[in-house]
Amino acid sequence: MNTDTTAVEHADTDAGLPTDTVFELLLEDRRRYTLYYLSRKIGAVALDDVVDRLAHREGAPTRERREEIRLELHHRHLPKLIESGVVAHDSAAETIEREPAARALDSYLELAFVDDLR
Repeated sequence: MNTDTTAVEHADTDAGLPTDTVFELLLEDRRRYTLYYLSRKIGAVALDDVVDRLAHREGAPTRERREEIRLELHHRHLPKLIESGVVAHDSAAETIEREPAARALDSYLELAFVDDLR
């Protein structure tokens, strides 16, 4: 019986993420939902779409809320997602796209947002 937990792998990919990275990426709700949202899309997604979706999910999508979410994504969440290799960011086009390594998170994201799948 193998009890090695040094990396989490998804059956459809060879990409593995260190367990600590998985938990760190999934720790914050906005980062977790961003990953989930990207898992439901194909290709690059406009950053404005992600911001708008988060704003609606959190209540009234005011201009102030959108700006606060945009700043937090840009300064706090995107750097972690990019550094871990699960998201690519095109700053010129203002888009983000899921990388193959993100598939290692899919089963956790489905559990976290099971109500959204209904």
